[in-house]
Amino acid sequence: MDKRLLTEKLSGAWNDTRLFRDALVEQGEGVVAAVLELLCDERSPADWAASADVLCRIGEPALLPLVQAAVAADSPEVARRIGWALGRLKVADHAVYVPLLEHSHPEVRSNALFAFQTQGKAAAKFVDKLIPRLGDPEREVRQRAVWTFQAIGPEAVPGLQRVRRRPAPGPRVRAGALEALAAIGGPAALDSRDRDAWERLTRIKLLTEVPEGMHLCGSWYAVPTSDQDAVLEAFDLAVPQPVTLRTGAAAWNHDHHNWNRTQPHESCARVFVSPALDGWTLVFGDSSQDTHRINDADDRERALDQTARERCAGLSRRFGSAQWYGMSCGDDWTAWCIAEEGEVVRHYDAYNAEEDGDDSPGHPAESGYLLPHQDGFPDDAFDGVSSSDSEAFRARYLQVKEELQIPDTCDATDIAARLSVDPGSLGAHTRTAGCGVLALTACGREHGHPTGALPA
Repeated sequence: MDKRLLTEKLSGAWNDTRLFRDALVEQGEGVVAAVLELLCDERSPADWAASADVLCRIGEPALLPLVQAAVAADSPEVARRIGWALGRLKVADHAVYVPLLEHSHPEVRSNALFAFQTQGKAAAKFVDKLIPRLGDPEREVRQRAVWTFQAIGPEAVPGLQRVRRRPAPGPRVRAGALEALAAIGGPAALDSRDRDAWERLTRIKLLTEVPEGMHLCGSWYAVPTSDQDAVLEAFDLAVPQPVTLRTGAAAWNHDHHNWNRTQPHESCARVFVSPALDGWTLVFGDSSQDTHRINDADDRERALDQTARERCAGLSRRFGSAQWYGMSCGDDWTAWCIAEEGEVVRHYDAYNAEEDGDDSPGHPAESGYLLPHQDGFPDDAFDGVSSSDSEAFRARYLQVKEELQIPDTCDATDIAARLSVDPGSLGAHTRTAGCGVLALTACGREHGHPTGALPA
């Protein structure tokens, strides 16, 4: 089939290309090569999802061509497109994917696992075939295997528990089975021996853990104390479970990005309370009361600001001072709140600053910085430079910044680094005391921990 015609016909709106896609599916194997070529062409104006839809509906005749394309993929984007299609082929029996679980290329093994993952509990009959991938040499494939078992759910538990109770097929597979059981969750998944094993692993890792910078997305509090029990009481937290910093950070990120609407309290069930870090205890996540107050408000941003102010003021009455910070990994939102002796002395939110008339530094920690909403560049600074030319734009930015001595722009981590601890810059230099804990909020005490495995 002529590539130019194919591109033209698949470049329209989704509904406009439907009849042509249906016609391609009817032709079956004969159009697979041409459609696959278009799928892999990043420069094509055609919607790649339209090509993927055709291949998925053609089904098994597209399987081996997609496998070969996955092996030859020369960019992450092409690999992603192929993997999306390969995992969603309309096949009569997913047994056709079983040989791919042993393929020499890790992307192919991962894509085969993804095909079973999309089947959910219907893939339970393949559990024994899937188990070896828990010991795959590639970490990404092992993670995909865990997600696959999590998607299968309780039906996979007996097979995984059998792996845990026998000496073969090796420690990596047995450890993977433990992680998969934890990911499935529920009272039937981890028995007392497996829970003990998980706790032993945590204790061992706590002995030698070196702090690492955290991925920051969400909000956290900082209080100048090493009295963890007092912090737990202040936030109405209970049932603290010792965890490594890595586990605690993963739990916070998991819960903050949890969109599981079937379990409405999974994002407000637990909080990560750090060990003392350079004399400060950091609290990631919010109490149930704070979370529901924010989520239920008509104006969530204002509710977030007000909650941070009230919480910081209350914490500072107890601990002398307290801070709250916010960052987003998806946009440029950042915020902070600083309280001393029961009074908020500074509150800043990048998204409300202009509306609030916040035009100048309001705390010594901000000195020498531009605030995120401020633009220190003259109106004509980038005249003659196309914003689409990133290299030229960057060069002009640096030139003007140096010539005019324009300060750096700060965010929450810069303020935290000056006043307490920047959790994004933890390292061997960070003094630690005690260990972090995952503790349950009021919602967690009623509904339990969120499901899902966490790294030890």
